[in-house]
Amino acid sequence: MPELPEVETTRLGVSPYLKDAIVTQVIIRQFSLRWPIAAELADILTGQTIFQIQRRAKYLLLHCNSGTLIIHLGMSGRLRIVDIEAGDNDLQKHDHVDITLDNGHLLRYTDPRRFGAILWTSDPIEQHPLLVDLGPEPLTEEFTADYLWQRSQSRCCSIKTLIMNGKVVVGVGNIYANEALFLAELHPKSAAKNLTFKDHVALVAAIKNVLNKAISAGGTTLKDFRKSDGKPGYFAQELNVYGRAGSPCPRCESIIQHYKETQRATFYCPLCQPTISD
Repeated sequence: MPELPEVETTRLGVSPYLKDAIVTQVIIRQFSLRWPIAAELADILTGQTIFQIQRRAKYLLLHCNSGTLIIHLGMSGRLRIVDIEAGDNDLQKHDHVDITLDNGHLLRYTDPRRFGAILWTSDPIEQHPLLVDLGPEPLTEEFTADYLWQRSQSRCCSIKTLIMNGKVVVGVGNIYANEALFLAELHPKSAAKNLTFKDHVALVAAIKNVLNKAISAGGTTLKDFRKSDGKPGYFAQELNVYGRAGSPCPRCESIIQHYKETQRATFYCPLCQPTISD
């Protein structure tokens, strides 16, 4: 599933083509996604000017004259920019939606598993049910060690579960949670409430570090994700523990261990990450 760095990479890739462009046509080939695409979306969106492209958690927000188009890539979704003249020749099996622009390009949404979403709202975007309860963005000044410390004090869950809770902080998906905990030298099973303030300082710094590096590298290509230009992300080449069970730790050469927590693959170094919950 595309995580925050992949979605941010997509935003950066498509933004130059979308900003200040006018939608001239919308073609919907498949209405059945995670939530059905509104039958009237093509009529609503045509003629709108896209004046800002924002990311909130894993949602892309295309702000227009009279509302906002919300796009979620789901498990396998992808956006790419296509020249209008080559649009039909470039058409692929799972290309479900085309948003044609007045600048000679179109935005094409592809989703083999159809677990993504394309929704329209004319209400204030921060009040949308999908966004209203989200925690702070991890790369902003709002996400601090003090904030995470306060949120963890009454929690009986593991620290990995806590940082993957979108109501606490958004966008720290499984890959990056594993990597951040390794950098902070914290065992994923550590009880959140038992960690010291110093642990929280290290973890917040590690989360910001790993997400920034992943964005700079263009995301992590594992299975379905490709950038908007079709090229893969390269952060997978820099992973320390995720997907490396049985391999030597890059820091101490102990063998990377693996288990499942809340149905998510979890990886850690038993020597570098010794903290265990009660």
